[in-house]
Amino acid sequence: MPILKGKDILHGNQFTRKDVEAILKTASEFEKELKKKDALPLLKGKILATLFYEPSTRTRLSFEAAIQRLGGGVIGMGSVESSSVAKGETLVDTIRTVSQYADVIVLRHPRTGSAREAADSTPIPVINAGDGAGQHPTQALLDVYTIHKEIGSLKNLTISLVGDLKYGRTVHALVELLSLFKAKIYLVSPGLLRMPGEIVFGLKGKGIEVVETEDMVKAANASQILYMTRIQKERFADLSEYERLKGSFILNGAFLNNLKKKITILHPLPRVDEIHPEVDAYPGAAYFRQMRNGVFVRMALLAMIFGKR
Repeated sequence: MPILKGKDILHGNQFTRKDVEAILKTASEFEKELKKKDALPLLKGKILATLFYEPSTRTRLSFEAAIQRLGGGVIGMGSVESSSVAKGETLVDTIRTVSQYADVIVLRHPRTGSAREAADSTPIPVINAGDGAGQHPTQALLDVYTIHKEIGSLKNLTISLVGDLKYGRTVHALVELLSLFKAKIYLVSPGLLRMPGEIVFGLKGKGIEVVETEDMVKAANASQILYMTRIQKERFADLSEYERLKGSFILNGAFLNNLKKKITILHPLPRVDEIHPEVDAYPGAAYFRQMRNGVFVRMALLAMIFGKR
């Protein structure tokens, strides 16, 4: 049986190295095929439902593009305010309702653990597009795909993850995948936004070399990849703490000029002030290429969930 057929995509730790390699191989095949034709009718008749309780641009649109490039269709509930959620409908009841109309659900929700709750409520596959400060596994997969394309390999990788590591669901999922390839990981953050202790403990338990620091220069000079993240205003109960921390790490032209070597820069986007626009012209600034890769990776996941790859 195909490795992902009928499965939910909920957490970065659900994948084996073999799974990840298969997903990346399939994504690469789709990227090549889309250079020759606009669409591949592998999922004709299949319907994807997008349920986004939090804002999204890249994740939502890339999933919609992915299913349509594969010949399927999309339905969505629109804004939360225009749906029955505004009337008090529970997540479980919404999931059970949407399951009557769709073949797969992509869910973004502000509560950690909501994706698992949704998956337990329906027989159709659920894809976690972000559950609060929990996980964002499809972002992690496209990040790894991008790293492989930019660097040429996932072996002997050293990467610095910078910014909000406490609430950053993208990095929570990404470190799970990086651990499969024995990467060395620098965790660069203010003290209040450090990577959760249980995640660091789990990485070290797998034999992963982890360095926690507030020195972005030192970490960047030791790394091939600099993965920037924004300080997330929406995760702070105390906005004064956000104001104090939001400019903790800034990547600009002067910073890059002082590095000892060239580096590849990633960011899950959106950015606020942590990457200056002048960095966009830097050859290693890969975050817009990273964004495009989301379509290929999400095509791969959808095709594999339906057993078409």
